[in-house]
Amino acid sequence: MTEQSMIPAAKPIIGDDERAAVDRVLRSGMVAQGPEVAAFEEEFGAQLVGGRTCVAVNSGTSGLHLGLLACGIGAGDEVIVPSFTFAATANAVALTGATPVFADISADTFNLDPASVRAAVTDRTAAVMPVHLYGHPADMDALRAVTAEAGVQLFEDAAQAHGATYHGTPVGGFGSFAMFSLYPTKNMTSGEGGMVSCADEEVARGVRLLRNQGMEKQYANEVIGLNNRMTDIHAAIGRVQLTKVAAWTQARQENAAWLDEHLGSVPGVLTPVVREGCTHVYHQYTIRLEGASAAERDAAVTALREEHRVGCGVYYPTPNHELVSLSRFAPAHELPETARAAAEVISLPVHPSLTQEDLERVGASVAAVAGAGA
Repeated sequence: MTEQSMIPAAKPIIGDDERAAVDRVLRSGMVAQGPEVAAFEEEFGAQLVGGRTCVAVNSGTSGLHLGLLACGIGAGDEVIVPSFTFAATANAVALTGATPVFADISADTFNLDPASVRAAVTDRTAAVMPVHLYGHPADMDALRAVTAEAGVQLFEDAAQAHGATYHGTPVGGFGSFAMFSLYPTKNMTSGEGGMVSCADEEVARGVRLLRNQGMEKQYANEVIGLNNRMTDIHAAIGRVQLTKVAAWTQARQENAAWLDEHLGSVPGVLTPVVREGCTHVYHQYTIRLEGASAAERDAAVTALREEHRVGCGVYYPTPNHELVSLSRFAPAHELPETARAAAEVISLPVHPSLTQEDLERVGASVAAVAGAGA
């Protein structure tokens, strides 16, 4: 009997259209930031963030960093962020000289808990930056209420949430700025890159200056900046992907619906929640093994990968405030939902390349592994 092939946890889709776009740019001789970047910015803004001005950069992390700087965040400030996310969120805050302050998450969506955010506000708080984790929007109404009450700015880490909506408004349309990642495993990619959605032209101009050594006009440097530009090669890939992301999102949602139906009755497995009024774009399809320890969850992941050949991931096994790099910012109080999620979560394949056979194998494998651990 031949061994089953591995179902990949993620699978970037790069086709002939993307290759042709890259060839077109290479033939043009203009490969640095040029007309492709400008077109990509305009098209991204029109399609995904309701016409907001967008500024392209070389990575999602650069987008966070420059967005924070453009909004005036720096030494002495505090920015409230989740600990249950990728470290780039807090890293970007720390790189400005500000202090990331970690708040807890809501149990259902894995996003910032507004009550925990409110409790974390101090007289040094300058902003709150939720992450729309796994592609589900954060509770923007409640978070806007907290930031309005405190008189601080609201930012968005939308790295995983291209096309997600909250009560009809696209994510990336709420904060002073929002960042979308264009890394290869995201719902769409430019090969590498990021996009900053800006609430006004002042923020947009700040990001443009900062990404290009502090200048809009050559050799007329206005601020101390960085080289965080996107190339036309990457923008050309992104423009093609932008024409396909809506169909890919629909496929992700259909795959998630199938998994919901077939895993919803498996004892010990909690499938993803979608709150009323929210559109989930399923960058990850993340289940919980309810009540599992981290060791039990890790054993389940090993079984899925090695015995059933189902690729899966744990996002994220170590909360940010427990990382060596960020532990100096650890809160004085516990983050119980963060700790519980870090022990229980498994992200299953949900990408558009899955076949019906793949879905059935994922469903059967999770049921078998969960049953074995019961």
